[in-house]
Amino acid sequence: MSLKLITGPSVEPISLSETKLHLHVDLNDDDLWITSAIVACRIYAEKFMGRALVTQTWELGLDGFPTAEIEIPLPPLLSVVSVKYDDGNGIEQTMDPSLYRVDSASQPARLSFVSSWPNTQSNKLGSVRVRFIAGYPTPLDSPDNLIANIPQSIKNAILLHVGMLYANTENVIVGTNVMVLPWAGADVLFRQYRVEVSMA
Repeated sequence: MSLKLITGPSVEPISLSETKLHLHVDLNDDDLWITSAIVACRIYAEKFMGRALVTQTWELGLDGFPTAEIEIPLPPLLSVVSVKYDDGNGIEQTMDPSLYRVDSASQPARLSFVSSWPNTQSNKLGSVRVRFIAGYPTPLDSPDNLIANIPQSIKNAILLHVGMLYANTENVIVGTNVMVLPWAGADVLFRQYRVEVSMA
């Protein structure tokens, strides 16, 4: 199984303004650093939880169709864009959406064929490609609500991570003792949303 990012997020789970409020920062001098820290902490959170937080497009690659359903990682799933495969002659085919069903309520989501999966080119890696859109749905009514659907505890955990980085710009604190910075507090909040995906 392989995952390829096609289109990355256009917004982040937390805004610059709410992050600066959390950090008690009034000036704009560190805006660029804070913005980059938000991105880094969002990526960490997504990898830790196995989720997509804001709308993004991915492609799942498989070496062939499974015997049962396909698990689509990075919940929540918004939609399946396409299912493509290389047939027995190595020609790319796009599967008609009427031939498969999508269970987006499950986490991870599941995709199953109505009857039986078609044959793919043997001994070809990545012969099946599922393109999908994942992330918490983005409201369209107001720019201020772009990230309102993400659970608040996830947003709070990202704020904790950004705060830790902002308060400590090095990997260790050197003083009487040397201490690696702890991440446990935020990870406890992340862990309740963690998703395990079968790698089979």
